[in-house]
Amino acid sequence: MNITTWNVNGFRSVIGKGFVEWVSSYKPDVLCLQEIKVKEDQIPNIGSILPEYKKCWFPAEKPGYSGVASFSLNDIKFGKGMQKEEFDKEGRVITAEIGNIILFNIYFPNGQRDYERLNYKLSFYDYLLTICNKYHQEGKNIIITGDFNTAHNEIDLANPKENSKTSGFLPEERAWIDKYLENGFIDAYRNLYPDKVEYTWWTYRFGARKRNIGWRLDYFLVSNGIINRIKDVIVHNEVEGSDHCPVSLVIDI
Repeated sequence: MNITTWNVNGFRSVIGKGFVEWVSSYKPDVLCLQEIKVKEDQIPNIGSILPEYKKCWFPAEKPGYSGVASFSLNDIKFGKGMQKEEFDKEGRVITAEIGNIILFNIYFPNGQRDYERLNYKLSFYDYLLTICNKYHQEGKNIIITGDFNTAHNEIDLANPKENSKTSGFLPEERAWIDKYLENGFIDAYRNLYPDKVEYTWWTYRFGARKRNIGWRLDYFLVSNGIINRIKDVIVHNEVEGSDHCPVSLVIDI
């Protein structure tokens, strides 16, 4: 099975930039989108866009902001949110049940430069881990994917020293990735490629993408119990249309 994540930075925008053509050609079994920034009824002819996929939309209450969507070629069960209003009103989580695996499609909050938003982001990490721990206790396996809005280690961004005080690479944000790894998760990409340098996000400024000055923000954290079923993690850094590129997990279901 191929599970692909992509922060599209605006669904209506990426539609005109080769999105449908790439997905139709690559055909992931499950597609997890973040930062869709749109409600279903705002998309003209939505039924004709990738009609072979079952779709689940979870937009934010605030117009033009946040939101996630999941697409599947198979008839899998989707769920919306984490049943916590302060997070769910921003449209950040869609779950899917794939056999014994719970798949989380998540747009993690951006800490920005605002202390309140940083606390919100860290609270989100905390609340999600509580949910994941319960699933693990029930014997479920988990895949968390999406835009984590955090680069874990220095290898995961081009200029770590210059960004040591920038949200997305703050010690308290990075510590939460460590905490997930201490609670039954493995970074699938880094497990396969411990020394490889690839990025999944580049600022639109300064010609960063051409110069490959980027960050690895889009991850697959998987339960320890299924790490041996992971065949590959592919960073599609040649695919444009957003400031993020798609990333795919190939897993033996």
